[in-house]
Amino acid sequence: MTPQRARELIERALAQVAPEADLTALPPDADFRDLLELDSLDFLSFVETLSDASDYRIEEDDYPALTTVAGGADFLAARAGPG
Repeated sequence: MTPQRARELIERALAQVAPEADLTALPPDADFRDLLELDSLDFLSFVETLSDASDYRIEEDDYPALTTVAGGADFLAARAGPG
């Protein structure tokens, strides 16, 4: 998976969890949980949506890598494989 494709999946998953959020204003290295005011259930929903979309099982140990768009894209690109 390319980093660009991973970013698209992350943004799509965030849009489902926080549909009112302006994702274009979201800095790639900012902790989106704080900026979008996601609670723990919102974040879990984001992780589940992202896991389904990427066909990659995301474990709880992986959560710290998924707190920014840039970090999440790097994580998915490195682990989800080609395609």
